[in-house]
Amino acid sequence: MPQNIEDYALISDCQTAALVARDGSIDWLCLPRYDSPSVFGALLGDESHGRWKLAPTDESAVASRRYLNHSFVLVTRWVTHDGEVEVTEFMPLRDGRADLVRRVSGVRGTVEMTADVRFRFGYATAVPWVRQLSGGKHHGIKAVAGPDAIVMRGMSLRASDHAHTGTFSISEGETVDLTMTWYPSHLRAPEAPNVDRGLQRTTQWWTDWASRVTHEGAYYDEVIRSLLVLRALTYEETGGIVAAATTSLPEQFGGERNWDYRYVWLRDASLTLEALLLHSYTDEAAGWRAWLLRAIAGDPADVQIMYGIAGERDLAEKDITSLPGYRGASPVRVGNAAVEQFQSDVVGEVMVALDKARKAGLEETDFSWPLQRALVQFVQQTWDKPDQGIWEIRGPAQYFTQGRVMVWAALDRAISAVRDDGLDGPADEWEILRDRIRDEIEEKGFDTELGSYTQHYGSGTVDASLLQLPQVGYCAYDDPRMLSTVAVIERELMADGLLLRYRTEHNVDGLPPGENPFLACSFWLVEQYAFSGRLDDARELMDRLVGYCNDVGMLSEEIDPRTGHHVGNTPQAFSHLTLLRAADAISKVEQGRSETFTPR
Repeated sequence: MPQNIEDYALISDCQTAALVARDGSIDWLCLPRYDSPSVFGALLGDESHGRWKLAPTDESAVASRRYLNHSFVLVTRWVTHDGEVEVTEFMPLRDGRADLVRRVSGVRGTVEMTADVRFRFGYATAVPWVRQLSGGKHHGIKAVAGPDAIVMRGMSLRASDHAHTGTFSISEGETVDLTMTWYPSHLRAPEAPNVDRGLQRTTQWWTDWASRVTHEGAYYDEVIRSLLVLRALTYEETGGIVAAATTSLPEQFGGERNWDYRYVWLRDASLTLEALLLHSYTDEAAGWRAWLLRAIAGDPADVQIMYGIAGERDLAEKDITSLPGYRGASPVRVGNAAVEQFQSDVVGEVMVALDKARKAGLEETDFSWPLQRALVQFVQQTWDKPDQGIWEIRGPAQYFTQGRVMVWAALDRAISAVRDDGLDGPADEWEILRDRIRDEIEEKGFDTELGSYTQHYGSGTVDASLLQLPQVGYCAYDDPRMLSTVAVIERELMADGLLLRYRTEHNVDGLPPGENPFLACSFWLVEQYAFSGRLDDARELMDRLVGYCNDVGMLSEEIDPRTGHHVGNTPQAFSHLTLLRAADAISKVEQGRSETFTPR
């Protein structure tokens, strides 16, 4: 059985990522990319679906762990009756390879370590052919199945019922390096990695990157770790930012809300871009913009709400029966059918992010502004079309209020680009449509009887995404209509001190009811509290939220507030980027730099 979701730590080389459990088992790893089929898939099944466990033979050993400085080099200290060891785990960065390293160092006494390795390629559809390495100074094995091959070095392993196991003893002052390298099976196996050089270079790279963080105020450690998570989820070669490192971790145990998040959502990536810009990471912003321009180039009518990490368009959703699911929670899905949805808010998110990039000094190119103009033209053609909304409902399309506001925001930022930044475009024409949409929102998206903006026109209920209205400048945080909306959100969506996205029992999403609080929504509420004069409430809620971070600072998508367990895919970019916004909001207010709003 896989461990609790919060019991996993991430290691990453910005090409893919592995999840390491507290018990020393790597239960999730896709190679060579985040969205490749799994090599270790025990997270969505059990050890028979692939894992690499490394831990003391003594089952009573106690583990504690941390990241080395501000990096994704994971250090786990094991204490046994006979001694102590440290296991340092990392994926070397920028070496043009797909390596994973586990260095075992003796600290005190002598400790026997046991390794259990089970390779299962292709989402556990292929048990590889494995042979022992012969000759040379590196003991190990080589595993091959179809296009995939792995060479593992560092210790002797013996076959036993489709697994390879082995033990070794390590004493104070000794070091044993275990390495694993993936490569295409038609090529020769690469040489063993240089562990000393890889460790030094990887630690230094992460530390240097984190040293550029600009944040004043409370929650400094959480801010740094969240920025690091966002960077770890950014594909090095293309700049695409995946929404999470996993697929199909359930939002509701026993339900069917299991989705593949190893892709690039324009919305999530745009919000991540804003978070990076706020902390002076303009190079990463430039890389993401370049990815965006490549991905959506062409006819604006063909723009998708999500893409593969290199800009792939075909993300057809299918069920994978070879993996039974996290603790039996099925189905396991690869791909995501939301790729075919129309979500009217997405272009607005992109335009808001690119506006902030421009204001931060990222110059427009001969390609970037014409593409934005084409996106606005697409908005003009589709502005009155209902959609599936920010939460990707699988029920009937609606006029979601948040989506209508983001259509307004797309036009608003285009107007600003012309009038404030000197770019070319029909600003007067855009302004007429922008103001028409605002009038419609105020008439149809605000329920005077309820005293609130509504989830969608005529719904008579609220949605936590309405907290984004002041974030994009549609209204002030302390606008009377916004304050009354917040009061209804608190009344209708608060569950055990955290916010739900919406009430699933209203059946708007076409799925069976039941869901845990969505962390991003509560972080949005922190921001709203801070900028509307409720700083004490903001701090109280923020403290509760960061308290859900696991021992190495990671957050998943949702929280079960009754147990404190993480729920959904992990680590979740949306949770970490909204944590950043919330921390920045509190910091600004504490320093007297509250957000201002000028009606347009």
